[in-house]
Amino acid sequence: MTKKNSILLTLVLLLLLALIFFFLPLKQAFIFTEYRTEQPRLFYLPLGDEYGFQIRYVHSIHLSDVIETYEATEEGIIRLLSMQYEDVGIGLPGHAEEGEKLSVKDGLYTLTYDDKVIDSFTMIVGDVDADLAFRYAGNELDLKKQLERGKSYTFAVVKLSIYEMMKGDCLNGKR
Repeated sequence: MTKKNSILLTLVLLLLLALIFFFLPLKQAFIFTEYRTEQPRLFYLPLGDEYGFQIRYVHSIHLSDVIETYEATEEGIIRLLSMQYEDVGIGLPGHAEEGEKLSVKDGLYTLTYDDKVIDSFTMIVGDVDADLAFRYAGNELDLKKQLERGKSYTFAVVKLSIYEMMKGDCLNGKR
């Protein structure tokens, strides 16, 4: 093999490794994928050292805050930990089901889950003036400002490649 051929082979291998690295899912992130469209749009927030997060919203009927607490796992599973609310009925349970515990203290209901896990869930960003926020690592993102009102999003925890991050919209402005 000539020196020119070995240099060419080395360059081809380096290019191949760079391409693999570019498309290989490496960075775990929270993702919101708009799915009721011909061109799905990806919004993401990179996961740091913390795995716990919350979704806070104003209930459309009761007009009071509901705080759902979750934990992401390294495998991309979402573990439901608890839900806190002030009113019961219309989506807010007044009793616990199997694998759940309900406590009431100072008028605040706390529903905790023993071991409830999901891969993803659908979130509808309503076109009403009521809060919808994502809390993570001491920050609260206003999802009504970050995502489009009236659209549905699939929420999941996945590993993204550099390519997917470049195509998507980072919710904290950093990549």
